Amino acid sequence: MMTTVEDQTLIDAWRRLLTGSGKSWVVFEHGTCVVLEHPAGDIAEQAVGILREFGPMHVATAAGDFRVLELQQGEGWLVTSHHPDVVTFVPRDDPEDPSHLAVGILGRSRRDLDGTELTVVHAEAAPPS
Repeated sequence: MMTTVEDQTLIDAWRRLLTGSGKSWVVFEHGTCVVLEHPAGDIAEQAVGILREFGPMHVATAAGDFRVLELQQGEGWLVTSHHPDVVTFVPRDDPEDPSHLAVGILGRSRRDLDGTELTVVHAEAAPPS
């Protein structure tokens, strides 16, 4: 059974991870974040467009590929996707099996949910430079 991560937990985690990056970012309900290299206009709308195209998982395609990165702070993992700016956060306490394969499949499943449901929980514009 897949649990839902609380919105504030996700927002706080992504804020810690992206502080100082100078980039705009948008977090979705299941932990996927779209980092916007070139934000334009409504960043939530821009992120929804990217995730609509690159979020849903398709077996035996690049959309099924992922890589798992363990966070040094021990708070969880980042699961990458076939789009360099689409990444899913999996908190340390979520997976029953902490192996990279299990965490990756969980993160990919959450990205798939975010890519089909497209529920934005937070959008943060880059600070002016």
